[in-house]
Amino acid sequence: MSSIIALFGVVALRRSAQRPPVAAPGAASVVTPLHVEWAEEPDTWPRWGLTHTQYTAADDFGDRAVSSLAAARVVQNQHIMGFGAGNPEPRPGEYDFSSLDERVRLIAETGGVPVITLCCAPDWMKGGRPGTTDWSLLEIAPRREHFDDFARLAAAVARRYPQVRHFIVWNEFKGFWDQRRGEWDAVAYTELYNRVYDALKEVDPRIRVGGPYMPVDSYAGEPPVPSEVSGPWGTVDGRVLKAIDYWLRHKRGADFIVVDGGSLTAEGELRPDEFGALGKFGAMTRWLRERSGLPVWWAEFYPLPCASLEGGACPALGWPERRRLAVTAAALIELAESGAATVLHWDGYAPRRVREGCPFCLISNETGEASATLRLLQRFAQWFPHGTEPVPVALTAPDGRPFPPGRAPVRALAQERRMVLVNTTGTAQTVLADETPVALGPYEVRWLPRAPDR
Repeated sequence: MSSIIALFGVVALRRSAQRPPVAAPGAASVVTPLHVEWAEEPDTWPRWGLTHTQYTAADDFGDRAVSSLAAARVVQNQHIMGFGAGNPEPRPGEYDFSSLDERVRLIAETGGVPVITLCCAPDWMKGGRPGTTDWSLLEIAPRREHFDDFARLAAAVARRYPQVRHFIVWNEFKGFWDQRRGEWDAVAYTELYNRVYDALKEVDPRIRVGGPYMPVDSYAGEPPVPSEVSGPWGTVDGRVLKAIDYWLRHKRGADFIVVDGGSLTAEGELRPDEFGALGKFGAMTRWLRERSGLPVWWAEFYPLPCASLEGGACPALGWPERRRLAVTAAALIELAESGAATVLHWDGYAPRRVREGCPFCLISNETGEASATLRLLQRFAQWFPHGTEPVPVALTAPDGRPFPPGRAPVRALAQERRMVLVNTTGTAQTVLADETPVALGPYEVRWLPRAPDR
């Protein structure tokens, strides 16, 4: 409790600080650092967190939303263009960091551990006219002749925000699909990545850089290209693994490896069900760890059979919140058990003027209060930061008999002092957890203390 009180004291101090002017246009080497008061670096990496998108609840609810975010320290990611940030370099050498400054201040204000995703690129780097921004072209990659320009922009961002030590290069291979060959253009992406990597390390060798932020597609049936990563949940597209392998062989260096993806297959199926489909996250995490030897980041993860604010074909919209929360909690357990180092929820906040209700938002667009999902992420950050060694839970039926392999109705994750149990069924369940009877309601997520001698 004392740490939370101290955090809110820091928040109040930050909010009263005078905002420094935005740096004048000029070369990257003379970019003025933004002066923001940050909380001390955490002793352990929180592992769990979020990516800010087009809107933030702080714009609508101010201190209330800030308090909701600041209740526990999580990783917070922000893109440099789009997803809530304007064009950072509308003309060559002319920087406008005003909107990005606002987001970085918000991350500092809420005690977040900052990450910046270096995407997307100004129009003039991809064939547009300097001084213009056509947001319909956001997902186009910079042209090869502008890779060095994008690397210089990345260096300028690093100089602007010297407290940010973690950078992701690009987003989901946007603009790097080779239509003629029907596969990802890993050669072009890796060339861009290497130039950005060199530029960031030149700014500060302590900066940690990761890629390739590859979307991990999977198929219920035969994928376009077979692969070695498969399970009851489906098969990963072999073109994904091919692109990752190329990047691993040809990257200049990397401090972590980044992917994203969901449990839903390309055919729109959850196999064998919404909980069994989560095995994809664990299987892919283990493959990446073995293949790369690097910490594995999920820059976006979608455990529900849709995570769209627009709705559409989204069965999860018809589920009760407790079922959505149980699936999300089970996904976090799967990711923790497989050793994922960082997992970021795609925030997707939408103001009420844009959408009535917001079932996938981390902060309510009606009250500004934390959603059950945000509180779940915060509790995982508190009890299961990266490096926490999970300890086994003796989980049996009420009569003490073990459940058949893969048939337990409850999932569990524990460390020395806390455990979390998730009922994966729509009926009440009673189990013995470490020989203690626990009765769980349908889809209930329950946190329990563990005996100190266990």
